[in-house]
Formats: sequence, C-alpha cells, structure tokens
Amino acid sequence: MSALLDDLKSRALQLAPSERDELIGALIESIDGQSEGTPEEIARAWDEEIARRIDDFEAGRTKGVPAEEVFAKIRALIDSHGK
Repeated sequence: MSALLDDLKSRALQLAPSERDELIGALIESIDGQSEGTPEEIARAWDEEIARRIDDFEAGRTKGVPAEEVFAKIRALIDSHGK
C-alpha cells in the first residue's frame, strides 16, 4: 500500500461516521457514476427485485445452485486469471 493511501485511510478513519458516509458516497460515485435514483428509490427497487426472485424460486421458475458449486466456479475463475 502506498504512503498516500495509508495516510488517507488514517485520516478518513478520524472523520465522524456521517462524514465517512459522505466520503464513501463520493468515492463510489467517482467510480460508478452518479446513481439514477435517491437512496430510498434504490432500496425500494432492490426490495422489489428480491421479492420477485423469491417468488420465482418458490414457484419453481428458477433453481438454486449449491454454494460449493458457486465457490468452485469462482476459485476456477480466479485461478485462470492469475496465470
């Protein structure tokens, strides 16, 4: 880790929680761009998506994948990128 990053992390941790929250938002926005809705709208959209996915699963329209299989695929992807 660079000295600048170490310094920034140390200084950021001295901020009040609300200031850290604001900083996190600014950093995420600098990477992902500005969000397309308010935090409340985004949370509501996620709640609706979660409910839809649960309904699909319970109705048999989708199926689950065992965690072991998911983690094995992730490990394989990571390994293939490391070579």
